[in-house]
Amino acid sequence: MAVQADGAIPSDEDAEPSSKAEFKIVVPEPPPKTDVNGPSEAAMTHHVQPSSHRKGFWGMAIGSIGVVFGDIGTSPLYAFNAAIGQAMHDPMTRPAVLGVVSLAIWALIIVVTIKYVLFVMRADNNGEGGVLSLMALAQRALGKRTRLVFLLGVVGAALFYGDAVITPAISVLGAFQGLHDIPEIRHLVTPREITIGAFIILVGLFFVQARGTASVAKLFGPVMVVWFLTLGALGLIHIADDPGVLLALSPHYAVEFMLRHGLVGFLVLGSVFLTVTGAEALYADMGHFGRWPIQASWLFFALPCLALNYLGQGAFVLKSMAWMVAHHRPFENLDWFFVMAPPFLRIPVVALSVFAAIIASQAVITGAFSLSQQGILLGLLPRMDVRRTSETHSGQIYLPQVNTMLMVGVLVLVVLFQNADNLTNAYGLAVTGTMVVTTVLAFIVATRMWHWKLWAVLLLVTPLLILDLVFLAANGLKIASGGWLPLLIGGVLFLIMSTWVRGSQILTEKTRRDSVPLADLTEMLRARAPHRVPGTAIFLTSDPDMAPVALMHNLKHNKVLHEKNVILTVRTADAPRVAPEDRLQFTAAGDDFKKLVLTYGFMESPNVPKALNLCKKKGLKFDIMSTSFFLGRRSVVPTANRGMPLWQDKLYIFLLKNAANPTDFFHIPPGRVVELGAQVKV
Repeated sequence: MAVQADGAIPSDEDAEPSSKAEFKIVVPEPPPKTDVNGPSEAAMTHHVQPSSHRKGFWGMAIGSIGVVFGDIGTSPLYAFNAAIGQAMHDPMTRPAVLGVVSLAIWALIIVVTIKYVLFVMRADNNGEGGVLSLMALAQRALGKRTRLVFLLGVVGAALFYGDAVITPAISVLGAFQGLHDIPEIRHLVTPREITIGAFIILVGLFFVQARGTASVAKLFGPVMVVWFLTLGALGLIHIADDPGVLLALSPHYAVEFMLRHGLVGFLVLGSVFLTVTGAEALYADMGHFGRWPIQASWLFFALPCLALNYLGQGAFVLKSMAWMVAHHRPFENLDWFFVMAPPFLRIPVVALSVFAAIIASQAVITGAFSLSQQGILLGLLPRMDVRRTSETHSGQIYLPQVNTMLMVGVLVLVVLFQNADNLTNAYGLAVTGTMVVTTVLAFIVATRMWHWKLWAVLLLVTPLLILDLVFLAANGLKIASGGWLPLLIGGVLFLIMSTWVRGSQILTEKTRRDSVPLADLTEMLRARAPHRVPGTAIFLTSDPDMAPVALMHNLKHNKVLHEKNVILTVRTADAPRVAPEDRLQFTAAGDDFKKLVLTYGFMESPNVPKALNLCKKKGLKFDIMSTSFFLGRRSVVPTANRGMPLWQDKLYIFLLKNAANPTDFFHIPPGRVVELGAQVKV
């Protein structure tokens, strides 16, 4: 399953463009210059400026609250409850409660604010964020394709899918658990009813993806604003229960708790990490809203509301603990978020929490769609059907295969775990792994692209990496009780991606060995000219220097050559988008052929006919009705004596057979396509 040291990812079909299978990246123009403080402002606002001008800064800020902070905004439903539950392994004391609250608040400050909002968000790839975008940026910073950076990107992407499966299940289950705290219906609510309710909500959520979410997305921001205000108000009211909880703002209590409680402290730390799950979304969704709106929303709204809520939950726990001690009752862990609400407000709070959970789930589903599209174009995943659900929002896409797999995975988790408390043990490990990857890649960008002094970067990154590893170790203690789940999901995705990369590499290497260089073919045709037929033939291939298989079959069996012949290759740049003027590179290859290379960003959907219209500026006109597109189609046969193990060969063939049709993927008119097949052993 190893990949080449240079990160090259070949195609699975010679006659198919390499936009989904080539990592030998062509960058149309040098990246924007950066200074010692990070990327330039022009680069940072590359494609969000027009939207910012239209909607205004505050409109973007409110929109970011609805999309970016959905996951982290629903953490109070279960995170503090889970942390207190772990702390109960030791006798519950006032310093222990203050320690848990302090850990939660300082996790928000260090991990989210310092690491992501103030540091990692500087690493924008022409305005885009996310682990694959950061991987491409690190590759560009190093000036070469390294195996380490490539593998880090693959691991980070694989672990993200684990998070994408767990987040909808834990958010919706956590919201429905509030029904237990409504006095009027408490006796009617059973785990079965909660499971059924979660099923209905989640199935409806996944089915609506095909219709697009642009029409309802405008409500996400206002709903989440109300949600965060509710978080802050409930917390602020209950701080009065025990104002001494404000002492938890001092990191002294967090450090003291960890030093005094040993293994229990590590277990609590694993649950406290749930307070920062969703931090990756701040970076991944930067391209939709811009850096400044997200930073302002977090620093001046989301962070204060979350901190107030955790302080309020801590104060309420202290008050409840004092009452239990006074009445000689053992301490009982409750759904602290919901019991904080006055009884007459619990039904509205539960309803609002369900809406917030749906929005959080939508955000991570959308993130999975975007990541999958990037993975396809960067050659990490097979082609899949990518559909646009909005004519005005480029980020609104729908991938039926990914949607189905996510839905099945989420529903299985709901059945297996049945409540959010059980799922908290499975949550966190995938997120911590992705955070470790992000820290390492950001270190490379800071030292090699921003040219920060090494000692300064180490001074910042070392504590952050140590904290990431501590969180990873703390969550690792929960492997047996559910932490295996995200590892299993991530492992399966890593196996799929590495198999696809390696199999495509082997297939392309074999094709290159068996193919004829285009320059040699040109000389052969001069010596023995074939019969010419009118019209234009476009041969799609991943290697423009070699004669495409479809071309060779056409000459061998049909013994004809069109009047105009174009060797077309589609490549993926390490930038999210490519300007129209840099879309194509056009060169002549002798008298018979012309080479055309189309370059797309990893956030774009290739559209070959639309790109061909740009050729008019280069003096080459295409009449689509007199143009034939030739694609090579291979039937791959597994062998045990070469390449990958036999079982992995079969997995690659399965992925190849289930990949989307290249005609649809590249938006080529089906009536103009000719497919010529061959059998290949790998």
